[in-house]
Amino acid sequence: MERFVRHGEVALCVEGIGSPDDPALLLLGGNSCSMDVWDDELCARFAAGGRYVVRYDARDTGRSTQWPAGEPGYTGVDLVEDALRVLDGLGIGAAHLLGVSSGGAIAQRIAVEHPGRVRTLTLVATSIGGPADVAWEDLPSCTEALSAWFEKPAPDPDWRDPDAVVEYVLASERVFAGTLPADAERAAALVRRAVERTPDMAAAWKNHWIAEAGPPMTVPIGTITAPTLVLHGTHDPLFPYGHGEALAKEIPGARLVPLPGMGHQVPPPPVWDVLVAEVLRHTAER
Repeated sequence: MERFVRHGEVALCVEGIGSPDDPALLLLGGNSCSMDVWDDELCARFAAGGRYVVRYDARDTGRSTQWPAGEPGYTGVDLVEDALRVLDGLGIGAAHLLGVSSGGAIAQRIAVEHPGRVRTLTLVATSIGGPADVAWEDLPSCTEALSAWFEKPAPDPDWRDPDAVVEYVLASERVFAGTLPADAERAAALVRRAVERTPDMAAAWKNHWIAEAGPPMTVPIGTITAPTLVLHGTHDPLFPYGHGEALAKEIPGARLVPLPGMGHQVPPPPVWDVLVAEVLRHTAER
């Protein structure tokens, strides 16, 4: 059941799946992601494995507080602190964190700055989120095709037309996908649900990307003590596989598991068997 966690004038829509008596698994999506990116079936599989799955709408997405498109009234640090506010609102002291893309960067920052709140880290389709021994310029660049898409993105849809917005988001997701077979019907249903739950999709799509970062993280990610699992697609066009390798080397004791064929995306159904087994194994008895 959805509920709201409030901080001042900000309301974050949160949902817990499974038993609150089980260890919490907090799911952190990437930029512009509402809780809808976490498929109900995937959440149910984690819950069946004895985890209390927590997902939420980030600011400007879903049913959480929104700002006008192009005018985010928050920073990247606020998005980090929102994850802690969700845990606080549910009375959870420490949780297993699973972050995808920028959600992985949020998870890394929490592990560095608030280690007592983190039982384990699982980092998916992400890169080094703070000071590290490896230089960013030494990591592999995004693919030429994706670089060309960034340079000449598709024109905005009519944000008042839900069908046009759904197709626009799906087309963008295809750019970041890997080589795995896609379930077009399932993907469309997830996007349509996000569109139906979000009053202003233009704000949801734009504001995370242009929000100021806020004060940078100053402590190296090499100080992370939480047991860490890195899951990375072998066909990630934004953060090629070398990013996952570098991340696993930087965090002491981290274990790297490749996801063949996956791109830069929330893990799709073809890799769920591996994903669920690895996450349940990683989070067991910790």
